[in-house]
This record gives sequence, C-alpha cells and structure tokens, in this order.
Amino acid sequence: MTVHQPIPADEAQPVTDLVAQKPGAIILTRHGEPALSRKCLISARQYGDWWGKYEIGGLLAGQTPPPELLIAAEGAGVIYASTRPRAQETAIAAARGKAIVSDALFIEAPLPPPNFPDWFKLSPKWWGVVSRFWWHAFDHHDGQETRRQAEARAEQAAQVLIDRASGGRDVLVFAHGYFNHMVGRRLKADGWRLAHNQGFKYWSQRRYEKR
Repeated sequence: MTVHQPIPADEAQPVTDLVAQKPGAIILTRHGEPALSRKCLISARQYGDWWGKYEIGGLLAGQTPPPELLIAAEGAGVIYASTRPRAQETAIAAARGKAIVSDALFIEAPLPPPNFPDWFKLSPKWWGVVSRFWWHAFDHHDGQETRRQAEARAEQAAQVLIDRASGGRDVLVFAHGYFNHMVGRRLKADGWRLAHNQGFKYWSQRRYEKR
C-alpha cells in the first residue's frame, strides 16, 4: 500500500490558486435625462448645432438615481465615466462619494447629420435616428470619427473593462446609449452574456457576466 506523506504547510498551494477566480460583472449604464429639450423641429444643419450643445450640457434638474443603480455603484470595485458632462453628473449622483475614473474612451460615437435641405425638419430625436443610420450604413462622418474607428475604440473599451473585471469585482460604467451598445457587442463576442437588461432608457443598466 502506498502511503502519501502530507504536504508541508509552507509548500501547500492555497485553494484560491487552484480555482480560477470568477471575473466580476461589467455593468454598462446610460446617463440620466439631459437638460437640453428635444421638443423642437429643426433642420439638419441646425441639428449639428443642437448636438454640439447637447455634448457640453448636463442633466435636467430634479432627477435621482434609481435604487438598483445605487446598489450597483456601492458594490462596484471601480466606476468609469465618459468625460461628457451628462455622464459625469450621472456618475457623481450614483457614486455617492466613491472615486470615479473619467475616461474619454467612453464618449458617444458621433452623430453628424446628413446633408439634407433646410426645409426638411425633424425633432432632435428623429435626427438622431437618421444621423446614426447614415453614419452606420454609409459611413457619413463629416470629418469626425468613422464607424471603423468607433468600433476599434469599442473593442479597446471592452478590453479595458474585461481586464478590470478579472480581479473579481464588478465594473460600473456611466456612458452613452449607442456606444454602450457597441461595447456590449464586443463583450458578447469575447464570451460575456447579457445577464440583466434594462434597455437603453435614461439611467438604465445592462449587466454582462462571463460565461
């Protein structure tokens, strides 16, 4: 009969080293409702000006983070936020004093409107839809970030988040609707599943977990 001698305590490998640590979740959150009104009819050229104001504007006053988001922020190991004011103000409201890592990597993909005549007018909401379609389908970027460049940025952002989540703590991101969608696609391609989905409304969360 073979007798196995016990492994000396100083040579025993900790159990935590034998089992791969499960990554934390990655939570992509859209900012709160901006102050700039969408209740107007404007031309494509005017929408370009409107978007410029939107990019530097903050949140509509009187909003509070939903309780579920406060819980996510409390449990996060790191909180990222786009450098845009609407994302910064959302992160500050939810983080409640916790440190926030501001990073332009998470800003929204651009929305240059197509060159439609001035008599053709839509609300900013619908100009956003039209502009995103033109940017995505026809690569209409008007000298701004191209679709290919934005996709590369989304891949870079996804890898940053995956690296941070590898430590086992949740990673919370405050950013923008379409860019969050782009990052989410890259996470899925890298083996993450959408475990909780609140859609793309203001203050919403999309939680990804490693399969």
